[in-house]
Amino acid sequence: MTHRLEITCAAVDGGAETVAPHSLGLTRKTTTVQATAQSLPISVLDLVPTRPGEPAGRAIARSVELARHVEQLGYKRYWVAEHHAIQGLACSATPVLIGHIAAGTKTIRVGSGGVMLPNHAPLVVAEQFGTLEAIYPGRIDLGLGRAPGGDFQTMRALRRGLAQDGDDFPALLEELRTYLGPESRGQVVKAIPGQNSNVPITLLGSSDFSAQLAAALGLPFAFAAHFAPDALDAAAKLYRERFQPSEVLQNPYLLVAVPVIAANTDAAAQRLFTAPQQRFLRLIRGESLELLPPVDSMEPLWSDLEKAAVENRLGAAIVGSDATVQVGLEKLVNDTHVDEVIVVTDTYEHSDRMDSYERVARIAAEIKLVPNVERIFK
Repeated sequence: MTHRLEITCAAVDGGAETVAPHSLGLTRKTTTVQATAQSLPISVLDLVPTRPGEPAGRAIARSVELARHVEQLGYKRYWVAEHHAIQGLACSATPVLIGHIAAGTKTIRVGSGGVMLPNHAPLVVAEQFGTLEAIYPGRIDLGLGRAPGGDFQTMRALRRGLAQDGDDFPALLEELRTYLGPESRGQVVKAIPGQNSNVPITLLGSSDFSAQLAAALGLPFAFAAHFAPDALDAAAKLYRERFQPSEVLQNPYLLVAVPVIAANTDAAAQRLFTAPQQRFLRLIRGESLELLPPVDSMEPLWSDLEKAAVENRLGAAIVGSDATVQVGLEKLVNDTHVDEVIVVTDTYEHSDRMDSYERVARIAAEIKLVPNVERIFK
């Protein structure tokens, strides 16, 4: 059961790299200033969920509409995940989705949350994202993970070795950065487009592996608390304590993905929350993951063991009225000193999802980050 959860939801997990300077609103040519209080930056992670029996195109159209909506609300970035051969998630061709969503928006950053690097040749990833950066300059993020994003059979179909455990991720990452950075002396193979594009990289993870790697390389780190909340505090602490300044970042930059559903009342939000709860329950059972309508109670649907497993995986969820969600987000900020929250909201009705993201935007605007370190701004 745990393994099944890891190979599907943990697609983000591997060890995604972090966002480069301009994706964070930073640039390599920067001036150090004393940071002042600012509103909590928020972004979106989308798995492009489908409903039973509907074509993928309809779910993708909803994602474009949502991206336009959150762009107007001031969200910082819109990321899509990479999952393969999972009925109910239409996010297998991540770079294609990124291009489509970027074409349908104007200013919001669009990227991967993330590309599972061991599934792909680094040169191909560099060419894909170098091309996206050429089309949408200054708007593309490359989040990287090391998990498969599917089961063993899918790994085989992706030509990924079944014994591959992600330990080669640092070497793959270094090769990818070579293709995206300035051409080096004697470099024979080049990514065209891609070379010297410096597409911002973010490391994604749900364990201390990616936290340590991001810290050592001086990269931003995004933690997948939307399905692995237990390791959040330890990974965040490790990342900050071991962070080494780099040409990308002088100080650590932590992003945390959490499930959030905001509604008019706590009861209404909790009812909407039964849709993602049902999806995790179906994941545990090895069933398809289409979004199902909310129910009045989950109790008739799961056993005690299943309930505990689902609640554990969704332990970081912030669900409730505006006031309840504000308390939850403020606690997350205080506990982790997060620099940016990636909001994961899945509801059966698209209108409820749009409304929740709008409510969260208003709430985040009232939450102020008061840095205790100097930051580097554009």
